[in-house]
Amino acid sequence: MAPVTEFKLARAGDVALVTIDNGEDWQKPTFFGEAAMRSLEAALDELERGAYAAAVFTGKPFFFAAGADINEFPGISPARARDGSRAGHELFGRLRALEMPTVAAINGACLGGGVELALHCSARTISPTVRHFALPEVFLGLFPAWGGTQLLPRLVGADAAVKVIVANPLRQNRMLTGEQVAALGIADRLLAPAEFVDESVAFARELAERPLERNAPDWNDAETVLRRARIAVDDQVHGATPAPYVALDLIAGAQSWSVEEGYAREEEAIADLLPGAQAQASIYAFHLVEQRAKRMRPAGEPRKVAKIGVVGAGLMARQIATLFLRRLEVPIVLRDVKQEIVDEAVVEIGAEAGKRKDEGKARFLASIVSGGTDYGGFADCDLVLEAVFEELDVKKDVFAELERVVRADCVLATNTSSLSVTEMAADLRAPRRVVGMHFFNPVALMPLLELVRPRETDEETLVTAYDVGAKLRKRPVLVGDAPGFVVNRVLTRMTRVIMDAVEHGTPVEEVDEAVMSLGMPMAPSVLLAMVGPRVANHVLETMHDAFPERFPLSPTLANYAAGVDEVVVVESNPWTREQVVERVLEAVADEIHRLLEEGVVPEAADVDTCLLLGAGWPFFLGGITKHLDQVGLSQRLLGHPFSDMPRTATARV
Repeated sequence: MAPVTEFKLARAGDVALVTIDNGEDWQKPTFFGEAAMRSLEAALDELERGAYAAAVFTGKPFFFAAGADINEFPGISPARARDGSRAGHELFGRLRALEMPTVAAINGACLGGGVELALHCSARTISPTVRHFALPEVFLGLFPAWGGTQLLPRLVGADAAVKVIVANPLRQNRMLTGEQVAALGIADRLLAPAEFVDESVAFARELAERPLERNAPDWNDAETVLRRARIAVDDQVHGATPAPYVALDLIAGAQSWSVEEGYAREEEAIADLLPGAQAQASIYAFHLVEQRAKRMRPAGEPRKVAKIGVVGAGLMARQIATLFLRRLEVPIVLRDVKQEIVDEAVVEIGAEAGKRKDEGKARFLASIVSGGTDYGGFADCDLVLEAVFEELDVKKDVFAELERVVRADCVLATNTSSLSVTEMAADLRAPRRVVGMHFFNPVALMPLLELVRPRETDEETLVTAYDVGAKLRKRPVLVGDAPGFVVNRVLTRMTRVIMDAVEHGTPVEEVDEAVMSLGMPMAPSVLLAMVGPRVANHVLETMHDAFPERFPLSPTLANYAAGVDEVVVVESNPWTREQVVERVLEAVADEIHRLLEEGVVPEAADVDTCLLLGAGWPFFLGGITKHLDQVGLSQRLLGHPFSDMPRTATARV
């Protein structure tokens, strides 16, 4: 059972000190479920009848409040959504109406409804140690429905409100720091952490003597700000989810509505939005990446990893080595065919890993990176990852050489994006210690780590690789050793349909617009340029070798890979926008169904987790299978929704 949040009231002299607490450490956030709201109601009863000069609301150590309990949202009715918003308005409205000054002392993470509670206080203090302050609702297909769209613009104006409520959530849920919150004018005081609560109480007493004077925000440029914001939203979601547009309308309304009218508008809008397809898909997606992906650890105890080798010193290898160094702070040794390449990589990796570190730590990290053209420094490595060119024979040769050098208990990992890890390890004396660790580009940003388990891999190897991935702050997802694994298999099937549209004479721009209408994070042509046509074509060739009927080779993609910017039109029969969308979704649904039947991952939810974390697919699609179920395509194509498919064991192919 989840811990229950309480509002615990104590007295600090003549000031009421209300602590938001659930009796757990900072790793268990304080949420506002129904029990928490009843506790707040009791605290407000006491504040309304008590003799206090002021009140201070703060959180347990390192955490202020995370807001509404999202576990109460799945399957919610419009009436219950409206009632939940109204209940928040009524309670927080009582806080705002207290005759005494109130201060929200934001001592740690402050999200969603926690921010809205703070906005209903007379003033706010914040610690510079705060790293997570946000209204993330738009990211989840919603909007702040406990007064956030009305009070924040009244406090800081349209520009800052749009940034916090709309722009930041659409930028992969970007958070604000304590310093940024103070700079925007959301917090009135930036107080040192050592005496944070005491100084917040003192500030509350000051307000009891002399109320805070603030300048009203300037709304003169609001129309321009909101027009530009709508254009930016169009560019990002292409109308595929209503939440950011609704949020902008509510922010605009704050210019002329009373607070009470604004509350009523929030209640009506949330009753429409929260039960809707996009919000429900987003909630499903949130559970996948925040809960499911964290519970996939294999059984067993990992080996200690105190030194890591990386074979290769190209772009991907450098990114991975930098992450190893920054997060694990263990010696890293590189190997490549040319010493000048290694030397350049060693300098770059040390410098990148040392960024945002103090001078001493930066020098230390730079000092523990080394490399050469042989395997001399690899003998005492605990884990070695190869990130060389995607050719099976090349990778097999690397593993064969490593096996002659490294210890018997050293884990051998490959960053292959589509090749068989089983075949890679087939000729080794100990294939049990080989595992796939497929990182996604850019390595520093993409959270997914596809953890590929070949037939022979033992439990100790698997859990060691998982443990390393978790320490890198990645979300490891266990996948079977099938061509393309999950993300590249689905994306390549999708890419082949897109190339088919182009090769039937459909203009690239029209194909881009059709796919972007689903709310994809970037146009297919942009994604292809970012991945690189050579890499994309190589993965297609791998998939073609495995499944030639579903993954025919593309002459256009082959041209791009060869540096020839020429579309090969095999038949002049352009597709409509609707045909592009339908055929892309049908192909994706078919491929997901096949990989689930093969046991590449046990459930459709695992496919969605991979696409959300590894390909940046939008939350409001729920990855993709949630959307395919919602629109009825999976039922029509497969005879059943993905959510009804039975769980399978992850295949060890």
